[in-house]
Amino acid sequence: MTLLVGAALLGLHFLAAAFSQSPLTPVKLRYYDKVGAYLEPYFAQNWMLFAPEPLSDNRGILARAQCVDGKTTGFYDVTSKYVEKAQGSRFFPSRMSRLVTGNVQQLTGGDPVLARLRESEREKKEPELPLMPFEKTSQEEALRFLSRYSLTQMPTVCDGKPKKVQIRMYVQQLPPWSKRHDPKAEDKVDAHDLDWLNVEDLR
Repeated sequence: MTLLVGAALLGLHFLAAAFSQSPLTPVKLRYYDKVGAYLEPYFAQNWMLFAPEPLSDNRGILARAQCVDGKTTGFYDVTSKYVEKAQGSRFFPSRMSRLVTGNVQQLTGGDPVLARLRESEREKKEPELPLMPFEKTSQEEALRFLSRYSLTQMPTVCDGKPKKVQIRMYVQQLPPWSKRHDPKAEDKVDAHDLDWLNVEDLR
């Protein structure tokens, strides 16, 4: 009996994992949040290692704070420090940089089917499909995490008592491989400022 129960639970686990990676369907839209709540954070599936289109850009975040007196600080780079640390230790790299890059990917990367659909609508100059509920939830969670994380990286800002925090996400598009020998090839940097969040709401 114990073996049967264990096998059934294991089967349900693999079914949930397979469901999370299945193509977008009305059924997935309806039940994705419930399945995601079970899989996160320990059983989440990520197949980016085998992606047919690997990343060809650098992504990261800057953060700034607003003090109680209304003063706004400059932007702090909260990404490069851990990226450089990881690159400086090839055998035992720090995984801290993944805290940022993973959540930045969560902010920018959605379902590939929806992404292609929106891109097609933009090209045709048609109204763009709004974000699905699970996309909004995913982006809100990523923004809150990055905001909290940024506060830990600038502990002395506003004398340690910031009122609000804002994230600026940047994507540095690298020249294509075909232009690697072209001295005129330049990077392109896109930046997007996200909403200010109250520090009290992040605790």
